[in-house]
Amino acid sequence: MPAASPTRIRGRRATRPSGDDREAAILRTLEDMLEQRPFAEVSVDDLAKGAGLSRPTFYFYFPSKDAVLVRLFARAITASGAEQQQQADTVAEHPRQGWHDGIYAFFDSLRPHRVVVLAGLATMAANSELRDLWTTFMKGWINYTAGLITKERERGAAPVTIPAHDLATALNLMNERVVFAAQGSQEPTLPEDAALEALAHIWICSIYGGATGSAASV
Repeated sequence: MPAASPTRIRGRRATRPSGDDREAAILRTLEDMLEQRPFAEVSVDDLAKGAGLSRPTFYFYFPSKDAVLVRLFARAITASGAEQQQQADTVAEHPRQGWHDGIYAFFDSLRPHRVVVLAGLATMAANSELRDLWTTFMKGWINYTAGLITKERERGAAPVTIPAHDLATALNLMNERVVFAAQGSQEPTLPEDAALEALAHIWICSIYGGATGSAASV
């Protein structure tokens, strides 16, 4: 029997990252960097190096660092949009708790991507894509809450005052300003928990036309 030929042991080739992996690495790099510094201080070179890519390779996936932020921002608010739908029955049966929980849900859904959302809001004045994304997101919340206010009026639980859509718009814009000031570094501001409780109080009083306690028993 002929002697067996020696077996050649070949090392495995390292798996090359796919395009999806490289894109994900760029997105992850920016989100990580936003934990440490403002978006304005992040460069394309920083993102490419952090993702383990060359500058030309970065441009194969994104035309600019702003495009990376737009993608992250869209992903953050899309994820939170899935949690927008409160239980309308909860508002009808327990007004204080329903509106209170709805306000917390709005910000709880954004909190995992806080640095991305804050960076997007700070940059949107110069970026129409970011503005359009946020406008669509806020309109969804406004239309939804206006619908709930209308239902409360139709069942006689809330007085008919200013148009429901106008009230919902003002309240949601107040949410945006107050809580993002609390999450950022602006002064004056409130601690986030205090800000959320204050907003819940204002929403209930504005919708039901009375003190928070009386609204809870409607």
